[in-house]
Amino acid sequence: MESFYLILVVLLFALAISDLIVGVSNDAVNFLNSAIGAKVAPHYVIMIIASAGILIGATFSSGMMEVARKGIFHPDQFYFSEIMVIFLAVMLTDVVLLDVFNTMGLPTSTTVSIVFELLGAAVAVAVIKMIKLGQDAGELANYINSAKALAIISGILLSVVVAFTVGAIVMYLTRLVFSFNHAKTFKRYGAIWGGIAITAITYFILVKGAKGSSFLSDETTQWIKHNSTLIIGYSLIGWTILLQLLYWIVRLDILKVIVLVGTFALAMAFAGNDLVNFIGVPLAGLKSFQAFTANPGADPDGFLMIALTGKAKANTYLLLIAGVIMIITLWLSKKARSVVKTSLDLSRQSAGSERFGSSMLSRTLVRAAVDTSKFFDNITPKRLKESLNKRFDDTEYQKKLKGMKDAPSFDMVRASVNLVVASVLISFATSLKLPLSTTYVTFMVAMGTSLADKAWGRESAVYRITGVVTVIGGWFMTAITAFTVAFIIATIISWGGAIAITAFSLVALYTVIRTHASFKKKESETRKIKRLADEDLHAKNIMTKCSLEVRNMLKAVTTVFSGTIDGLTKEDRKALKAVCKEVDKLNADAKYLKANVHNTLLKLQEEDGETGHYYVQVIDYLREMAHALTFISNPSYDHIDNNHKPLLEAQIKELNELKDNINELFDAIIFTIDNNEFDNIPNLIDKQQDVLGILKSCRKKQIKRIKHNEAGTRNSVLYLGILNEIKNFLLQSINLVKSQRDFVEYQLKSKK
Repeated sequence: MESFYLILVVLLFALAISDLIVGVSNDAVNFLNSAIGAKVAPHYVIMIIASAGILIGATFSSGMMEVARKGIFHPDQFYFSEIMVIFLAVMLTDVVLLDVFNTMGLPTSTTVSIVFELLGAAVAVAVIKMIKLGQDAGELANYINSAKALAIISGILLSVVVAFTVGAIVMYLTRLVFSFNHAKTFKRYGAIWGGIAITAITYFILVKGAKGSSFLSDETTQWIKHNSTLIIGYSLIGWTILLQLLYWIVRLDILKVIVLVGTFALAMAFAGNDLVNFIGVPLAGLKSFQAFTANPGADPDGFLMIALTGKAKANTYLLLIAGVIMIITLWLSKKARSVVKTSLDLSRQSAGSERFGSSMLSRTLVRAAVDTSKFFDNITPKRLKESLNKRFDDTEYQKKLKGMKDAPSFDMVRASVNLVVASVLISFATSLKLPLSTTYVTFMVAMGTSLADKAWGRESAVYRITGVVTVIGGWFMTAITAFTVAFIIATIISWGGAIAITAFSLVALYTVIRTHASFKKKESETRKIKRLADEDLHAKNIMTKCSLEVRNMLKAVTTVFSGTIDGLTKEDRKALKAVCKEVDKLNADAKYLKANVHNTLLKLQEEDGETGHYYVQVIDYLREMAHALTFISNPSYDHIDNNHKPLLEAQIKELNELKDNINELFDAIIFTIDNNEFDNIPNLIDKQQDVLGILKSCRKKQIKRIKHNEAGTRNSVLYLGILNEIKNFLLQSINLVKSQRDFVEYQLKSKK
């Protein structure tokens, strides 16, 4: 029997390693987004500092381990076998849930997931136990620590409001003091701001966080506690003087120091607060197993887990091992970069391509904000209004960004506020042993500072708000999903035993592998989409890049069109479905390129206008062709998917004739572009007119079929729609060739 539970403990720790990996991938956004967003230092420097923070913070998380042991339920009311079911259900759910969110690129809360998983699994096991004992529903309170659970959940939800509000207020006041042109102001007040910021971090990390340390003695902890005022006073004076002296002597960039120290502090706070989310349950499982084996002959179905009610003190070496795994993941995880990108996109100072769309809620909120702004604008004295607007004028800052190859998402003033406010809030909650969500806090602080910094302008506000609402909605889904899935898994394991455990372990493994493959595919597609809108785009290589894009689009058109006609005429539903996916990729490609035209042209601002004109033409033609393909493939798939009547033999023959002629035309076009033989364009136009003539003949024949009642309504709508879209991409294809010719000729003239 002991060997079986030993295997379960090993499984818990195996799941813990996986959970550490997927958890860090999700939570890296918490401490990396400000430093990376502000481009405060080379990437490897930021990573080294964050890694050091994680390693030290991991040893400060010992006190938080009690949450997994007795924060949500009363362990002394459960038997050893029941506790192991709860812990297994929690870990299996957590690994899958976090990995799915990481793959989607959405930051979610590891704290919320672990709390609701513990709650769901504990409720499931408690209900089963109550049914066996014949107890009524009112007895559930004896098993679930409802007061503590409610306090944790309330604290998590309250942190969202507090983080957003505090972030916005502090950012607004900070920007009033320093403005966007902060060079002069920082000469006077930079050291004071740095002293306050680093002192705040020192107080909440050292003074408050020391309680949970696994290596500080009780005497040291008590000394720090009783001398906190002295530490704060000396810290404020010492840091202020040191920063001012370093500024005078070596022109130290104080903002960089604040951001880097803040990154270290937030990484440390993250590890101290969130490590429990990943290894708290396995460590509690190990403690349970040790208590069980210490009583030879004990019955796992009758041994109450009173041992878990004591004070938790984790092994420092285990915490350090967990910290090392987190650091390795931080350096290697590509999913972490994806989650960080989402946060940066929603908080960047400049407008541009937005990941999220518009929604009714976001439009309503923006209209309300605009109306409120107009009201206060009308009652604010003109002189005060001008003074405030001057402090928030980012015109010069935006000009600097345009001239930079790798522009930051926001400046270091905002980055410093993000880090200081978030680290203070998280460390304070950690000192109270409240496992508030570091993701919620850092994300909402970043959103609050973005709002106060006027990063959400009229150009981007609706999209940013939609993004924030989407992320917050994902958080609520995390809670609901975590509770439900953990409840179901715990219930099934309770009845299914070893078979159910094996089955769920395999499902978890399959899900992680599947989502990893999906993420790699998505990342590959993202790199492909950005190949034309990359950072080094300029006049001398835009011709090559655009030529390649034109060629690829024309080849895709022939492949997709041929696949659509073959699938439609043969009634091959799977083939048509695959074609529709390819068309979606082409549309995503073209959409991204068109959405980034503005940013690309800004990069080309030093070049001749003809270069930008050519680029815009190419993108417009590519977008139109992708649209045409969509309106051919999707209706064709819907027709077959709905089991409508197949095309008539005459229609099949006509479409195959069109397909052969179009393939021949596009082969000639591709040859012309590859070899720059634009003297061949008149022949291409003649060939195009021949195909258009066939197209016109097909349309006339279809009209006759309609008049003679030979074709039904759905058949006619589909067939005529296909003919119309074929005409559209035929016209755009020649436009592409002409545009290519004009640009090549322009390049040759400019060299003479």
